[in-house]
Amino acid sequence: MPASRYKTLVDAFAADIRTGRLAVGARLPTHRGLAAREGIAVVTATRVYAELETMGLVSREQGRGTFVRDIAVPAGHGIDQQAVATDAVDLNFNYPSLPGQADLLRQALREVATSGDLDSLQRYQPHRGRPQDRASIARHLRRRGITTDADRILIANGAQHGLAITVMAALNAGDVVAVDALTYPGFKVLAHAFHLDLESIPATADGPDLDALEKLCATRPVRAIYTMPTLHNPLGWVMPATDRTRLIKIARQHGPLIIEDASYAYLVENPPPPLAATAPDITVYVSGLSKSVATGLRVGFVVAPLSVVPSLERAIRATTWNTPALTTAIACRWLDDGTVDHLEAQKRDDAKARRALAGHELAGLPLISHPSSYFTWLPLPDDARADRLTATLARQHISVSMAEPFTTSVHTPQAIRLALGSTDLDSLRSTLRTVRRVAVEDAYA
Repeated sequence: MPASRYKTLVDAFAADIRTGRLAVGARLPTHRGLAAREGIAVVTATRVYAELETMGLVSREQGRGTFVRDIAVPAGHGIDQQAVATDAVDLNFNYPSLPGQADLLRQALREVATSGDLDSLQRYQPHRGRPQDRASIARHLRRRGITTDADRILIANGAQHGLAITVMAALNAGDVVAVDALTYPGFKVLAHAFHLDLESIPATADGPDLDALEKLCATRPVRAIYTMPTLHNPLGWVMPATDRTRLIKIARQHGPLIIEDASYAYLVENPPPPLAATAPDITVYVSGLSKSVATGLRVGFVVAPLSVVPSLERAIRATTWNTPALTTAIACRWLDDGTVDHLEAQKRDDAKARRALAGHELAGLPLISHPSSYFTWLPLPDDARADRLTATLARQHISVSMAEPFTTSVHTPQAIRLALGSTDLDSLRSTLRTVRRVAVEDAYA
């Protein structure tokens, strides 16, 4: 088929969608139906729809068909979203802050200013962080169930940077990485940037389907397993101890590295031991203080097998040389004097209160989350459209995430994620009431 004919079809669909001649949510012909109507090959019809999907104009849903998207909502609404308007309530990102945190920072800056250590903070730092700072993190990690020494710890510029250097150090373009069917969007961005081959693992109520993971590892050369065993984002599960043991067994049998993301793990009281505590020789553990303390405090940490540490250090050198000494100094003071422990305890209580509020205001809707989580997942009925619901909420000055940024499988579920930690409780209460009203009218009617 001539390229001009193929492009003509794409352009015609695009024009009809952008002008509204094809309504939001309209179901397009099947691939075979389009091929028969236009006198083209089925493979060409598939190519037309694939390009429209790349353009963010349609969404394809396995078993249901191809639908016109609401183009008022960016296809990557989530991690790729632009800054939320000042008059909008942000239920898309979490940046939980507690009263008094600004005063804590003022006091910490005064202490650093009078510490006599300012000259050293102005110089280049060791790439992996100063030994005394890594020792502070080691003491903190013992309270999370990980006993390690400072030699296995590297300080990163936030947990996202920790994930990035892990990918740079341990993986190569084309490597197969097992991930959950719904996973943290920041890892998807890294996978795209470094050309990793993500293989989607279906979910159970308590974590990944380990039968599916074992089958994948037996049939493909899986180089890494990316997992969030303690408070999964976005589904909130906490993987049981027996499943953690089996996941480690699968990794030992087939050889992939485990990448354990513990960014939200601090919210769970008395969870099973981290994977890195049980299998430190095959696990890279990544976490930080952005969620538990403040998003502006970009201090993360990586705990890795000694064999991987030199490659991680090179990755830090290549990306940031070292983490900012001033913020690291403040963070480690707070780790040592109990401030971080105090803030984490307060935020656990805050998250419980917010999740309970969401459960009350959204009662009757099928919420999926942990009772101590700062977010909740809201699946929609099969015939509902998440983009339409998201656009309606945006017109009500409410920003939420759709499922697309989290999805690694062929099928993108109709669902939204509600972040609960970025507005005051009174505003959250009234906003959730609006979400419920709009969801009932738009999706559950």
